[in-house]
Amino acid sequence: MSKNTYFYGQPIFSQLLSLIDKSVLNQIISKHQSDRYYKKLNTWHHLVSMLYCCFSGASALRELTTGLLACQNKLIHLGIQFIPRRSTLSDSNKKRSSIVFADIYMKLFKKYRHLLPDSRLRMEVLNKLYIVDSTIISLFKDILKVAGRPRKDGKSKGGIKAHVMIHAAELMPCLVRLTKGSQHDHTFLKQLQLPEGSYVVMDKGYIDYRQYAQWSHQGIFYITRMKENARYQSIDELELPEDKDFCVLKDEKVVISFKTDGQVQELQNRRIAYYDDLNNKLLVFMTNNMELEAATIAAIYKYRWQIELLFKKLKQNFPLKYFLGDNQNAIEIQIWSALICLLLMEVVRKQIKKRWAFSNMVSLVRFHLMAYVHLTRFLNNPDLELQKTIYKTNQYPLFSP
Repeated sequence: MSKNTYFYGQPIFSQLLSLIDKSVLNQIISKHQSDRYYKKLNTWHHLVSMLYCCFSGASALRELTTGLLACQNKLIHLGIQFIPRRSTLSDSNKKRSSIVFADIYMKLFKKYRHLLPDSRLRMEVLNKLYIVDSTIISLFKDILKVAGRPRKDGKSKGGIKAHVMIHAAELMPCLVRLTKGSQHDHTFLKQLQLPEGSYVVMDKGYIDYRQYAQWSHQGIFYITRMKENARYQSIDELELPEDKDFCVLKDEKVVISFKTDGQVQELQNRRIAYYDDLNNKLLVFMTNNMELEAATIAAIYKYRWQIELLFKKLKQNFPLKYFLGDNQNAIEIQIWSALICLLLMEVVRKQIKKRWAFSNMVSLVRFHLMAYVHLTRFLNNPDLELQKTIYKTNQYPLFSP
């Protein structure tokens, strides 16, 4: 008899679904009337199906429904009573608004954000730092417009652009907007609601002097890269400390002129030239903060790379290459479902003591999604399984007569 200390009455997928508060889900359903006109496939059935798709790595509706069919005797643990047909699931992806899934993610984020802070943060300013960036998810250009400039060979693909803002202490999206790939990045800045004293770091694709001037009046600090063709006038050169970082080549106050509503306005900035000896590259930063040291400004901008790691984590572990629908709403639902899966796995990772690589943890869940194993207990001490299990089970041939 196997003495497995990890046996649990609920499969791993069911344990992950238990992190979703049903009362909060009911509030969202009531708010959007998302179950209206649906006889069988309600919001919960739809959500479970899409999360199973993301966790299992299904790339088509047939793979999704077949995978659920193999787990038919375990559906009661998932809170669903039937397996949706491909046509039913396709219609729901087209007609049920993706805003429902967006609200589910944001509610879960607000519930679990207290578990996300990174205790390794050293600089006090990082607790006030927000990082902004976008990522393109390639699609057929018949669905959404081409991202960026059209290619000369005419082979450009369409794309959906995910504009994302994360808090540096949480490293999970706290604001997400999905637009066509051709929309400029700086339009996302108008939707940011930031408290006074916040820091915003972004790349030079978000240059918007009018928005920067408004932030300066609101007491919000921004840190970005200056464009090569930027026109500015130097008004004062700050002295570089001799006992500090020698990578700072220049630190000066400049004035940038820009037009708004037909009138010329001036924006006072700080321009910092910094030599990155690791990559052998010259970086020129622009900020409205006049108090922090130049080396600190460079270190804050370097932390912007965390959002790139987030995009990598999302696309590698929950690939957004194959979509279950050919319409914008279905694509957005699948993206929000992937973000929900990412958040649930981050919550699990923060609650275990053993340090796991995120990709290894997701792979384990994917391979044993419907296994009756206590997830957190196993992740805390996986080696104990090999020590306490006695193999005395009767084995049967795979192809019995």
